[in-house]
Amino acid sequence: MLLRAVVGVLALAAGAAVLLAPGSPSPAGAAEPSSAPSPAPSSAGPVVLAARPPATTAVPTRVRVPAIGVDSALVDLGLDGAGALEAPADFALAGWYADGPVPGETGPAVVAGHVDSTAGPAVFFRLRELAPGDEVLVDRSDGTTARFTVTGVERHPKDAFPTEAVYGPTADAQLRLVTCGGAFDRSVRSYEDNVVVFARLV
Repeated sequence: MLLRAVVGVLALAAGAAVLLAPGSPSPAGAAEPSSAPSPAPSSAGPVVLAARPPATTAVPTRVRVPAIGVDSALVDLGLDGAGALEAPADFALAGWYADGPVPGETGPAVVAGHVDSTAGPAVFFRLRELAPGDEVLVDRSDGTTARFTVTGVERHPKDAFPTEAVYGPTADAQLRLVTCGGAFDRSVRSYEDNVVVFARLV
């Protein structure tokens, strides 16, 4: 079964803290709200998105990325009324797109997290430092661990997000990690880019 949707910019709840460009120190007193890590709408219109197979029973519970010190429980993320992926409410936690494939199953599982906040680095602050060959581990509710190897790290303007490459169906089990990146535009309280990590099951 395939889910048809346009995945928009992640909405951020009112009153949330600013997200800063990865690799930059948090400026003192920063307080602007910003958009969360997100794929931007596709200019080509709706794309076919991979969906979770109906028979899947295991769900992801934790993501670990040893090379950058990430060890986070996973929360469920869905789409809001505008077709945008929800943002994790907690800056310290990553979330997975729960209507998509489960990590370790066929298709592109998607995990998103904030880059930072007024309190300092958030869960995916160092995401852009990953390199091909780095390991990503996703623990699942059935006691198994899906092991992925990074194949690439990309940065894209939010208005040119590669929606189909990130969310489109694949023949094997893959993983995408997404956060904000690039410069922080204070006039619109948003990052200009997204960082996307691509990985495959090993």
